[in-house]
Amino acid sequence: MRRLAVLAMVLFWCSPVALAQVSTAELQVVQLYTQDELLQLIRQNQHLKRVKADDCQLVKDIEARADIMKLPSYQFLFGDMLAYGVCVPLNVERGWDLMLSAANQGLPEALEQIGRYYQQGKFVQKDLTKAQHYLFEAGSMGNLNAQVRLAELLLAGVGSPVDYETVYRWLHHSVTADKNMHQRIQKALAGLGGKMPGAVLARARQPL
Repeated sequence: MRRLAVLAMVLFWCSPVALAQVSTAELQVVQLYTQDELLQLIRQNQHLKRVKADDCQLVKDIEARADIMKLPSYQFLFGDMLAYGVCVPLNVERGWDLMLSAANQGLPEALEQIGRYYQQGKFVQKDLTKAQHYLFEAGSMGNLNAQVRLAELLLAGVGSPVDYETVYRWLHHSVTADKNMHQRIQKALAGLGGKMPGAVLARARQPL
């Protein structure tokens, strides 16, 4: 009887129905992120957590889209994975090159992160001039994190007063539901506003 039970189990798992069920399950597991989904994860700084939560099953697909298709969002994702050793062996140099490639292709999230790393001296030597450059590029494309960081750099004496009006305008017209970010924006606006002539301040507040 025991042999018959084992045989029945083997036949079940080898049957077309069982194989189809397994294939369907595998297809559901390896769903790759859409472009919009991935960018949203990056903006929320949840992209590495998501890759780990997916049990590192998408590494090969992510790598292919980064190295072969050269999609900026996937270059950024795979570069960050390499830089922190998430689901892949740690390789900071290659990770940095991929993130820099994504930034050079104009991905705002990559521009902001490169600028932040130069500001913090993370993975690279601290360089506030380069930080300002990358943050300004990201800010001009609407990246709110970059805009706030740039304002904070200006208030710390890094950069030119020529940029006060532009950065103030960005923040004055920004929208966010994040309370902490809202407080940072208010503080930055108060600081910049105190350094600007009244006429320039009024101009920066004009509707877009």
